[in-house]
Amino acid sequence: MLKTACIHPEIMAVLSRCGHGDKILIADGNYPLESKSGDAAKVYLGLTSGTPEVTEVLKVLAQVVNFEKAEVMMPDGEQPPIFDEFRSILGGMELSGLERFQFYEACCQPNVRLAISTGEKRTFANILLTINVA
Repeated sequence: MLKTACIHPEIMAVLSRCGHGDKILIADGNYPLESKSGDAAKVYLGLTSGTPEVTEVLKVLAQVVNFEKAEVMMPDGEQPPIFDEFRSILGGMELSGLERFQFYEACCQPNVRLAISTGEKRTFANILLTINVA
């Protein structure tokens, strides 16, 4: 039995094949994962509306992988409160904001290796993470 923070077999298999510069998308329940994540391995974790939250998945992955960059989909107007949660989980890392269609384009690039769909209900709760060295 695994004793690591993440025990999901598909997620661990993809992470074990990732390297520096590869990316991981953690998406809310509204995100069009099939059409906006390119050839990335897709994992559907949504159990019910609101479960799991993107922040729950991010907390686990942050214990397994080092990240050097985080990109978010920027809404028009004020930043959503979840962005502060992202920064907190990532140790104060700055978030790079992309306009909606730029974010979709970034998530379809070949270096996006894993796309995880959650049951998250909050809007703009999508984060694209770049893997750092170990």
